[in-house]
Amino acid sequence: MALAWLLGRSGVTSVVIGGRTEEQFKDNLAAAEITLSEEEKTRLDNVSLTPLLYPYWHQSFTAADRLSEADLALHRPHLGK
Repeated sequence: MALAWLLGRSGVTSVVIGGRTEEQFKDNLAAAEITLSEEEKTRLDNVSLTPLLYPYWHQSFTAADRLSEADLALHRPHLGK
């Protein structure tokens, strides 16, 4: 599930896989065939959300209306959008 979630994230173009056994590699490759629902993606996004570091947390309170697209990509989960 983690690999499928990563593959579906904006800006992620590839993931690195590894395994000790052939079965682990097959499981990792199967992640490319998994389609997560929007609810599953949202839940995984929410549980993996890390706190914003300074100055980003400060920007989310003081300049949310002036953020660039790059800033918004980082801030979007914290702004509830």
